[in-house]
Amino acid sequence: MISLDRPVPKPGVLDIAAYVPGKESAPGVAKVYKLSANETPLGPSPHAIEAYQAAAQRLSLYPDGHAKALKEAIAETQGLNPANIMCGNGSDELLGLLAQTYLAPGDEAIITEHGFLVYKIQTLAAGAVPITVKEKDERVDVDAILAAVGPRTKIVFIANPANPTGTYLPFEEVRRLHADLPKNVLLVLDAAYAEYVRRNDYEAGVELVSSNQNAVMTRTFSKIHGLPALRIGWMYAPAHVIDAVDRVRGPFNLNSAAIAAGAAAIRDRAHVEMSVAFNEKWLRWLDAELTALGLRVTPSVTNFLLLHFPDDPEKSAEKADAYLTSKGYILRRVGAYGFPNALRLTIGPEEANRGVVAALSDFLK
Repeated sequence: MISLDRPVPKPGVLDIAAYVPGKESAPGVAKVYKLSANETPLGPSPHAIEAYQAAAQRLSLYPDGHAKALKEAIAETQGLNPANIMCGNGSDELLGLLAQTYLAPGDEAIITEHGFLVYKIQTLAAGAVPITVKEKDERVDVDAILAAVGPRTKIVFIANPANPTGTYLPFEEVRRLHADLPKNVLLVLDAAYAEYVRRNDYEAGVELVSSNQNAVMTRTFSKIHGLPALRIGWMYAPAHVIDAVDRVRGPFNLNSAAIAAGAAAIRDRAHVEMSVAFNEKWLRWLDAELTALGLRVTPSVTNFLLLHFPDDPEKSAEKADAYLTSKGYILRRVGAYGFPNALRLTIGPEEANRGVVAALSDFLK
């Protein structure tokens, strides 16, 4: 029973399971490789670091409340109209703002069973009802989503590529989903890992958003751009969505250092391409090596792999996690995402990639 002798959160808030990040340390281990947060091993562009350091000379001034320099850099490199771009404190903030703006108590938002946990958290925080639909072979199932759409549906959240599976939905399937949604339902395409994808049938969502009134694409600087510490996200959306969300956005939601570093990072195309090439090489190598050890590896187009462990209690994901941690390799437990016997492995530096394969080989023997 909730006490009435103190302020009480609104209904539903205390039913939310707080987001729990992956662990970061391995007590007693001399050298630790953190492979749990999908961080790029190459780090950010040197130009981004320079821009961040230069911003230290302006700490007494408020940032530009509209992040104009960052929006212009995004528009320039992506071929977009800056008027259709909004920047946020990570794409997490933008996902939350969309939920606040378009979900009222009793409304429904559709999410998928292995989808990013933030979708459910923000739906519940808005007082709305998350409707979870099954995936098929660890992939978003368009037919299952469409079957779940009802009169109360207001948002459909899709991570493409998905986290923690690393799978993606071909863009013809995204178009089919969008075409069959009611016009008043907002399709939110979370493309946090889009830069890593090298598939001819993939598209992040720009064209769909450009030609429709009920689609939004979110992106992040935390992955390939290597700036998770600065919390930078952006959204490409129709003008009416930008206008509505801007009314609930905080006035200075992005700091000056983030604006400057983000603009420099997205303009450094050479650094992005170097990061993509590095990731492609080690993604293929790790997939082959881990499969050869007898693990089932979900095919991934991202900078991480989902590893499924045997039914043997002595070779479980829990036991593997403990063993790897003792050797200094920190992976991500994904039980909260519906994978109690799997671990997510981020592509790391060469030493870490080779080391984690060797450690898993020893563990599985």
